[in-house]
Amino acid sequence: MTTINTTENTYRKGSRCSNLPLGLFQINVVFLVVVFLICTSLIDSYTCAPTTLTHPTQQCRIHETKNRLEPLFASTSTPSTTTRPQAKPQTGIAQWLLDRALESPLWKLLLVPQAKATMTKTAEANGIPWMKAREWIQQADGPWKATSDEKQGNVLSVEAYPEYYRREFHAYDNGNLSWKAAFEQEIASRAVGARNFPTYKEKGEDAFRGAFDYALTSLGANVPDQGIIVDLGCGTGASTRRLAARWTNAKHIIGMDLSPYFIEVGRKLLELQPKSFGEGGRWVTTILSDPRINLRVGNAADTALPDNFADVVNLQFILHELPLSATKKVCNEALRILKPGGQLWICEMDFDSPAYAAQRSNALLFSLLRSTEPYLDEYADGMAETREFLAQKFASVKTEAATGRHYALIATKSSTMDTELQSPAVIEDRRFKADGSYAIEDTHLKLWESKQ
Repeated sequence: MTTINTTENTYRKGSRCSNLPLGLFQINVVFLVVVFLICTSLIDSYTCAPTTLTHPTQQCRIHETKNRLEPLFASTSTPSTTTRPQAKPQTGIAQWLLDRALESPLWKLLLVPQAKATMTKTAEANGIPWMKAREWIQQADGPWKATSDEKQGNVLSVEAYPEYYRREFHAYDNGNLSWKAAFEQEIASRAVGARNFPTYKEKGEDAFRGAFDYALTSLGANVPDQGIIVDLGCGTGASTRRLAARWTNAKHIIGMDLSPYFIEVGRKLLELQPKSFGEGGRWVTTILSDPRINLRVGNAADTALPDNFADVVNLQFILHELPLSATKKVCNEALRILKPGGQLWICEMDFDSPAYAAQRSNALLFSLLRSTEPYLDEYADGMAETREFLAQKFASVKTEAATGRHYALIATKSSTMDTELQSPAVIEDRRFKADGSYAIEDTHLKLWESKQ
């Protein structure tokens, strides 16, 4: 049995770098390869950029309603079942050398700290006090302050964590199984939002998540009165709290995550109810407690919830962190726990979009992203297969663009108790306009930019 480790040493700071010495010659070779590929990739990035994203009248506009940013789209996209070509992963000796360079201790020693510094810089430049927020939650009373020999809740056996979950994620050695990752998740999410909608700076994430709210509503998202929402892979609960605020008619909103670290931090945030920095508080958002919210540790592929239990299952930014086999297991579990007529909501990256296709065409840019997202290639290659899998299981599958590089999807379970469909559902795809261009313009910052 393993317990939640409570010391800062659990981060294993620089452990792989300090314990794996490299010869000077090897270091120089790796460094030169990286520099060479950086130069060539940056040149290539100008040639592979998409020339047409969308007509100017299709741009995303944001307006503020009841202190919440909501998106308004003037999209004229039409449903399509055509599968559009996407950029394939780079291959060959140059890509192999780059992959080896990014796996080397040099990458961990020099470039990973720089990548983290860039994200922190983006946050600070857009009015998101990363360091102050992390210090505040870290100093709060919580299990992270307990001594290592104190018995704690959420004790899990090693077998409880799937093998894919034990890998490094987001430049954290222990992935999601660390306090540091839990402390920084919502702060990093605010920075990601600012990168997607830089015009709105510290409120970029509100615009970002609002874009998905709009797309889901357009696709027919619905929660019946006294309905039950299950938010799988909820992290510290930012998505769960937003679901609760948006769907006030729901009876229960269950947030489930496999990381006990994330759940403990999420519970503490609900308990503390902090105000945002903009309102004179110490956190990146204002949080209100809600008795309908229940955060719990659990496996999205095996929730232990009853059959036909939920009206909605939400998967937000989860699938790109899973191997395809795990994605199918999670979708099967969602189907099992959904009531007849219930809806599966998916919000994700879209590698069919020109923006992500261009990024994937660039060897270095995509390798840098993939180095902290180990299953990104498998996710990108498996997007069409995932949609087809859902069409075989659900009575209806609809998808449309949410931002210039993300999509929303709703899969509706059959209203009957029959588990086997007579024929696959027709996928209603609204992501592209009739002329083949993506329905929404990309507003994301360039890789080297920290603010607009």
